[in-house]
Amino acid sequence: MILRRLLLAAPALLASPARAQAPAQAWPDRPLRLVVPFLPGGATDGVARITAQALGERLGQPVVIENRTGASGNVGTETVARSRPDGLSLLYATATNAINETVFPTLPFDLKRDLVPVVLVARLPSVVVVAPDSPIRDIPALVAAAKANPGGLNYGSGGIGTSVHLGAAMFELLAGVRMTHVPYRGSAPAILDMLAGRLQVMFDNLPSSIEQIRAGRLRAIAVTTREPLAMLPGIPTVAATVPGYEAASWHGLMVPAGTPAAVLARLNAATNEALADAGVRQKLVDQGAVPAGGSPADFAAYLAAEIARWAPVVRAAGVTPG
Repeated sequence: MILRRLLLAAPALLASPARAQAPAQAWPDRPLRLVVPFLPGGATDGVARITAQALGERLGQPVVIENRTGASGNVGTETVARSRPDGLSLLYATATNAINETVFPTLPFDLKRDLVPVVLVARLPSVVVVAPDSPIRDIPALVAAAKANPGGLNYGSGGIGTSVHLGAAMFELLAGVRMTHVPYRGSAPAILDMLAGRLQVMFDNLPSSIEQIRAGRLRAIAVTTREPLAMLPGIPTVAATVPGYEAASWHGLMVPAGTPAAVLARLNAATNEALADAGVRQKLVDQGAVPAGGSPADFAAYLAAEIARWAPVVRAAGVTPG
């Protein structure tokens, strides 16, 4: 009788380890959402959609973009920070998240406590753009125009405290000029006002301006990186006129704290696999982004360095949530 019971129970005993591992092996068993804290059509959204498609193909489930705008990216960030830690809700983090740590005295979430880095997706150079018919044709002319009419030049950004805003604020500090900041809810509406002549200049992330530059609707007068960019041949750096100037953005993936280690590892591996794919890399480069990658620890260290790098710029420029 005892032997018979053991034989009957054997299939269940043998199956139990597999059942215990099934949830991890089956993940993800439904679509994921990638929360982008900015409007559709901007630099962040465009690169995020390439990332989402490539990641979904490798995970076997769709990765659906959800644009949650507001408060310079804090609304979307809080959405993910308060989500279930099951790996199905991802934040498309940007340099703005690092900047906001200093801009906002209090936040409804703790970036380091409530969210966990997954991987650095890409670095995004910025470009100084003007209208095609603008008399400002280079950085020396921009400095001269700003000094001749303090506060008279309007520059746009995707919101207070974004990398686009802080890139221009850093320029003001180092060049000793004063311009007027006009914040928008994303780069796309700022570019529309640029095309309409309501803004005179913009220190924009390259992905949201590159097609307008290629079409001749905007003119690039400088790049914000330390060295010239191969994707914009012949365009000088801001630093050639304003020594010490360097500004750029970045994109990365984060998930709620408490996400299982196995899920975190799967997300990291799938994203790195996507970033190693020649076709995906070319799509990102075509958008003006430089593919990155690496481990969660690499991204955590990078994020900490970015928070420290932007803090003195925020304080010196007097940037507030206003």
